[in-house]
Amino acid sequence: MPRLFTGIPLPPSLAERLADFAMPLAGARWIEPENMHITLRFAGDIDNPTADAFHAALASIDEPAFELRLAGFGAFGGQQPRSLWAGVADNPWLDALARANDRAARNAGLKPEKHSFRPHVTLARLKGTRPEAVARALGALGAFTSPPFQVESFALLSSRPKVGGGPYVVEDTFQLRGGDYAGNWTG
Repeated sequence: MPRLFTGIPLPPSLAERLADFAMPLAGARWIEPENMHITLRFAGDIDNPTADAFHAALASIDEPAFELRLAGFGAFGGQQPRSLWAGVADNPWLDALARANDRAARNAGLKPEKHSFRPHVTLARLKGTRPEAVARALGALGAFTSPPFQVESFALLSSRPKVGGGPYVVEDTFQLRGGDYAGNWTG
């Protein structure tokens, strides 16, 4: 039973730049650069027929390639912080791609997402980290805006159950209109 999700892997140079922001922070497990991505749609642990249906629906997505940039840092979890992230600048093309991924998931029989789409790149998973320490870390990170990068494809990725932060395996890549294709699904 694969644990699947779709996402946009980051260009290696940008992922390495984000990894350079790692700092000592109690309870933080920093994400390796090769596992940094923007999640489009989480599918979870699904059976093989559902995975194949999801894959087929993803292959029919017809959205254009677009330019994207990261902007800002933040944390999820409030008084019980659970992750640090780099934000994504508002982008209607990214929103459209996320909606298309959600339609593909629902067409494959998956339940609707519980949360609205909030694009981000997880930098660190936190466990037992004090909110004050997270606030200091965010202050130390300062302002951030990445150079724009071209999004020409998105990926179907898998992970091991109950393991957040990777390692992830790219199961297939789906070209966006105007992008290069590098698919490898074996079903």
